[in-house]
Amino acid sequence: MSYLVLARKWRPKDFSDTVGQEHVLQALMNALETGRLHHAYLFTGTRGVGKTTIARILAKALNCETGVSAEPCGKCSACREIDEGRFVDLIEVDAASKTKVDDTRDLLDNVQYAAARGRYKVYLIDEVHMLSKSSFNALLKTLEEPPEHVKFLLATTDPQKLPATVLSRCLQFNLKRMTPRLIADRLAYICDAEKIDVEPAALALLARAADGSMRDALSLLDQAIAYCGGKIEEKQTATMLGTIDRDHVMRIMHLLASGDARGIIEAIREIDEQFPDYSRLLDDLARDLQRIAVYQVVGSCDSEDEFSEKEIAGLADAMSTEDVQLYYQVAVMGRRDLHLAPDPRSGAEMTLLRMLAFKPAATESTGSAGGGIGSGRTSERTVTPATQAVRASKNEAGDLAPSSTAHRWSDPDWSELVSEMKLGGAVRLLASNCAFLRREGSTVHLGLDPRSESMLTKQRKDAIASALSEHFAEKLVVEIVVGVAKSETPIQQESRMADEKLEEARQALEADPNVQTLKTMFGAELKTDTIELISGEKG
Repeated sequence: MSYLVLARKWRPKDFSDTVGQEHVLQALMNALETGRLHHAYLFTGTRGVGKTTIARILAKALNCETGVSAEPCGKCSACREIDEGRFVDLIEVDAASKTKVDDTRDLLDNVQYAAARGRYKVYLIDEVHMLSKSSFNALLKTLEEPPEHVKFLLATTDPQKLPATVLSRCLQFNLKRMTPRLIADRLAYICDAEKIDVEPAALALLARAADGSMRDALSLLDQAIAYCGGKIEEKQTATMLGTIDRDHVMRIMHLLASGDARGIIEAIREIDEQFPDYSRLLDDLARDLQRIAVYQVVGSCDSEDEFSEKEIAGLADAMSTEDVQLYYQVAVMGRRDLHLAPDPRSGAEMTLLRMLAFKPAATESTGSAGGGIGSGRTSERTVTPATQAVRASKNEAGDLAPSSTAHRWSDPDWSELVSEMKLGGAVRLLASNCAFLRREGSTVHLGLDPRSESMLTKQRKDAIASALSEHFAEKLVVEIVVGVAKSETPIQQESRMADEKLEEARQALEADPNVQTLKTMFGAELKTDTIELISGEKG
């Protein structure tokens, strides 16, 4: 017997064997069990997520000889013939090859006749968006008032191209892209059933390369079996896919965090010996930078591969939020423009160097380490919450002593204090939404505007405490309570001052002699709600 590819061999035969589309399956199963069946279903989603597979299972459930149910038997002649693609009452059409109106009319000529073998005559039209305007018009009348024995199952990757008149007559289900973890778990199950020896890291590579498509993942698994021979190993799979070893990606991330340009060039030289796909390298960098950014905001991230949350947390501490946002944007733009570079390697190198060259201006200088950009000059880096936390830990050990720049504590103006302290990004925003309440011993109590409660994390609170400790040269602890404070927060104060300046500007315009003259002579009216302060007047 000829070999049957995995994508066909492991195509789900019933709803219980289908993975990743529970929101669609639940709705269809409930409709089948209660008998509330629509005459037209539209399945949308990217390639390889199960549109036609679910449509065929639905056709099987409608025509199973044991009755309409969410669990077709799979053994009767109707079920077997649908699985084998030869059921006379399941008419499958590829709209990409039959776009003409005459093809559609020929298809619908026999729609009024009852099903020959089954309970329903089912029309499964794949890539339905490829039909011409005339074809849609020919289909529309039948779709609007179909005979009771007819069901339409439409599938498309681009529902935006369907006329609104067709969309309004269908029950639409949007199938989701599958996550790398879900794909990897399914591949592991199939490899176990097929008795294929495989490394989990290799499955993670295949799952990411599939880009949300289970069919693509199974095709890549077939390719990996042929390429690797016996055991499917990570290194061989990476070579087959042209992907970069994750150790190299982690190394580049740490080099970016330390600003080591010379180390980055050396890392690219080593990577180039593996004949890599540099667009995938930039994709991996952007994906990991996004996870770092999420960790910096919420304190956790979704760890779906061998990059553990602990590693992400370390990089989140080593990079400022501003740097992470910049690096992500540069990686995405570099990936887009890679084809414009003289060669992929130089394009990737320039993208990485651009990240360091456009690094935000810093608040403190350090010596150039590791051959950073511009050898022999000082490189500047932003003081991050992580750096402040390290300083706080040193303070606990008694390393923090009063200096010539230390400030003495008195009832502070919190707005001025926030602007004087070395805060940035989300930490500064949190501090600006707090109001000073009181100080008790070494504890500073702040009140947080309830509307900004989602910004409060332990990491940010500790960063504010570290900045206060450094500013006053003494160990201070911060406690933040959510609630309305008697005093204003810096942001509230800024808003109030802006409103006051705007009101002054309105009154000045109202009293202006020229404005009064225009009102008197021409009946002009001053639109006070359109008055705005220019940036230099906002305080």
